[in-house]
Amino acid sequence: MLDFLYYPVSLVMRLWHELFGALFGPATGLSWALSVVFLVLTVRALLVRSAWTRMRAARIGRALAPQVARLRERHRGDARALAEATAALHRTHGSSPVAGLGVVFLQLPVFVALLHVLRAFHRPGLTFEQNAAIANYAFPPDQVASFLQARLFGAPLAAWLRMPAEQLAAFGGPPVDGAAVAVVVVVLTVLAAVCTHLGMRYARVDPGAAPQGAARVLAALPWIAPVGVLAGGLLYPAPVALLLYWMTGSVATLVQQLVLTRLLDRRPPVVVAPPAPERSRAPRPGAKPVRRRPAGARR
Repeated sequence: MLDFLYYPVSLVMRLWHELFGALFGPATGLSWALSVVFLVLTVRALLVRSAWTRMRAARIGRALAPQVARLRERHRGDARALAEATAALHRTHGSSPVAGLGVVFLQLPVFVALLHVLRAFHRPGLTFEQNAAIANYAFPPDQVASFLQARLFGAPLAAWLRMPAEQLAAFGGPPVDGAAVAVVVVVLTVLAAVCTHLGMRYARVDPGAAPQGAARVLAALPWIAPVGVLAGGLLYPAPVALLLYWMTGSVATLVQQLVLTRLLDRRPPVVVAPPAPERSRAPRPGAKPVRRRPAGARR
């Protein structure tokens, strides 16, 4: 159904695996782990411009916060007029309230596609020989067998926490130690949660610039999101390779945040034009007031 996502994601991962396989051996856990890491870095490289646009728009949004607050008062009860006025205010300063959302909209499909591809390497109920005989999108059967036998610190890349023993026995290669899988999963999940927290703390999002309800969510998000990461890694059957992708993405987000923030700090501060004064309808001193005819009245 989503083959248009599964094939490109698996193809990028396969190309990186073939490169690192030529250097470190195609069946090593290092080659497969690096293919996942560089899949993340490839996506990040494609989204650097969107991330820059989003961070610049966030700075402009913080500078425009007083004017946006006045717009909320002026258009209270009219959400459409408020949205139009806010968008016009941002356009005046070369920005947009939704600038850079491509960062989110592209990462989520890649994450979902990678989860599907990784789960397709190891189909429950099949033996190693049966799994290794089935191609997995861009991966031919020989690379499927290589992935199943690869180990990262003793853990198969397709294994997850609390995986049944009969499924752990279907990976081929040396016997799988459930304790090794647990250690790798816990370490990767904790690192991903810590980096997620740090990345959101360094995002410099000003909760005061948002509405009251959204401000509370923004203030709590650096603590809520890591809990979600921990729950996803420890409770959901997430493969080791997916947790590696998750952790690498969190680290990449943190590093990107720090680098782009430093580059933005070197730019001139955002100068916000003062709001245009509203025209008063009162007559000038000494002027005769103008009487407006009611609509439809004859002259």
